[in-house]
Amino acid sequence: MPQITIDGRPCDYDADKRPTILQVALDNGIEIPHYCYHDGLSIAASCRICLAEVAQPNPRNDNQLELIPKLLPTCQTPAVEGSEVYTQSPKAIGNQKAVMELLLINHPLDCPVCDQAGECLLQDYSYKYGNGQSRFEENKIKQPKKDLGPNVLLYSDRCIMCSRCQRFTSEVTGTNEIGIFGRGSSEQIDVFPGKPLDNELSGNVVDICPVGALLDKDFLMSMRVWNLRSTPSIDGITASGDNLWLEHNDDKLRRVKPRTNMDVNTWWTSDEIRYGWKFVHAAERLTTPSLKGEGQFGQRQAINWNDGLTAAVNGLREVTDQYGSGSLAVVVSPMLACEEAYLLAKAVVALDPAATLVVGPVPIDGEDKTFPGGYTVYAEKAPNARGVRRALEQIGEEVLDFDAFVAKADEFSGLVMTANYPSDWATPGIVQLLENKFSVLLDTTDHGGKVIAAADVVLPSCTWAEKAGTFENINNRLQGFEQAIAPLEFSRAEGQIALDIIHTVQGGSRIVYDPLKLHAEMGDAFATDIHQPAAAREAVSEVEYVQL
Repeated sequence: MPQITIDGRPCDYDADKRPTILQVALDNGIEIPHYCYHDGLSIAASCRICLAEVAQPNPRNDNQLELIPKLLPTCQTPAVEGSEVYTQSPKAIGNQKAVMELLLINHPLDCPVCDQAGECLLQDYSYKYGNGQSRFEENKIKQPKKDLGPNVLLYSDRCIMCSRCQRFTSEVTGTNEIGIFGRGSSEQIDVFPGKPLDNELSGNVVDICPVGALLDKDFLMSMRVWNLRSTPSIDGITASGDNLWLEHNDDKLRRVKPRTNMDVNTWWTSDEIRYGWKFVHAAERLTTPSLKGEGQFGQRQAINWNDGLTAAVNGLREVTDQYGSGSLAVVVSPMLACEEAYLLAKAVVALDPAATLVVGPVPIDGEDKTFPGGYTVYAEKAPNARGVRRALEQIGEEVLDFDAFVAKADEFSGLVMTANYPSDWATPGIVQLLENKFSVLLDTTDHGGKVIAAADVVLPSCTWAEKAGTFENINNRLQGFEQAIAPLEFSRAEGQIALDIIHTVQGGSRIVYDPLKLHAEMGDAFATDIHQPAAAREAVSEVEYVQL
C-alpha cells in the first residue's frame, strides 16, 4: 500500500478511493483545518485554510524529495507516494492565521447568541489556528437575515462563502435552489427568486454548514448543544433504515440528525425523518391502561397495569375456552422492533398454540424518489415490515399480511393488535374489526379516539425513541438501535408488555425486556447479521477546568 508522511507520521492510503492529502490525513486521524471540503461534495478548494507545504519525489532528479515552492491545498492535491507534508511549518501556520484573520474581519461577534455555538468550526479553528487578537478597526459590513424556505434561515453576515450548501443543492438534490450572488465583500448566498429551499433533503444544508449561517428553524433558540446527549438510532418512520443521532435533554427529543453510514444513508437524511419525530411528545399520548366503557356515556375506565394485563389475559382465555384452538390472532405493527414482534407472538401462542400471526398494515405514500446524489426517499412509511415478518416466522409457519387477514377475519374471535403509527392509522374497517371481537390494543397515541373506544383493553406502549431493538430496512439490512429517552409516564415497550402477558399466563419471576438477550433465541440472522451502532459520541472539551 502506498504511503506518505504527514508532519513526521507515516500514513498509508488507497490511491483509488481516497487520493488527496486531506483525505489521507482524515483517514489517519490527523486534523488539517478545512471549511469548504466535505466528503459528500465536489472539491472547491476555495477556503484555503488547508494549505500546507509539500515535498515530493522529483523523477527528473533521481526521485529526490524537493519542496514545492508554494503552499498547496491539501483537499485538492493528490497524495504522491513517498511525499512529505508539513502542516505545522511556519509558512503553513502563517497561512492558517491569515485565513482566520480574513474570515473574521466582517464576521459578527455574536457567539453567545448563535445556535451554532459549541459545534462551530469557525470557533474551533479560531481557538486552534487563529490569532489572539484582531487588527481590524473599521466597521464590519452588515449582511441581512433571509428566510430560505420552510425549514432553513440564513444569517448572511455569518457566512464564510464555503459554497457547501450551493454544491449540495446542485450535486446531491439536483434542485439548484441556492446560488452565489455578487462579488467581493457584497457576495452572498441566496435562493433564486420564487424558488425557495423546499426539497425533501433541505435540512441537510444546516448540518454541512461549518458556521452559524444556515440555521434550523425547528431548533432555533431552543437548546444549547453542549446540553444535548446523542443516542445512536435508526429511522423509525420510513423503511429507509437511515442511521440517526437522536439528540435529547431532560427525556425530551430536541432534534434528529443523520449519522454517517456509507452502506445506508451516507451523510444525509430526509426532512420527513428529521422533523417527523414530534408524535413522540404529542399531547394525545396514551399513559394508562383502560377498559371499554359501559353505561350511558360509554366512558373508558382507567385502570392500573396489573388489572389491565389480567383483563387482557382473562378475556383472551375466555375466547379460546369458548371457540377453541385457532380462535386468536395477533397483528404486529411494522412500526415495532423485531424482538417485540417475536415476544408478542410468543405471548399469544402461550394462550392459543394455533393462533394466527399477522403483519399489520404497511403505509405507502406515493412512490420512491431517488436524487442525483444517490439518496432515496422511500414510499413505504414503516421501519420494520420485513423484520416483523422474519421474527414472526420464527414462531409460526404461516404469517399473513394484513389484507389476507381481513379477508378471513370472521374465523377469529379474539385479537391482539399493535399500532404505534405516528399518525391516524385506523380505517373504518379496522375500527369495526376491533368492535366485533374481544380485542386488546397496544398503541401510543389516541388518534381521534375511534380506535381506542373500539378496543376492549388498551395498553399504552412506547415510541421507538423510548426503547431499544432491531429494525430491518427495505434492503433487508438488520440494524440495532438504542433507547434515547425514558418511556412516557406509565407506558411500556411492547416487548415488556409481551413479557408481562407471558408472566401473567405462566407465572414465575417477571422478566425485564432486554432485546440483546433474545437474539440467540430468535434465529441465526439475529445472532450474526445485526449491525449494531458504535458507542454514543462523547462531547470533548479542550477547556481546562481547575478547582478554585
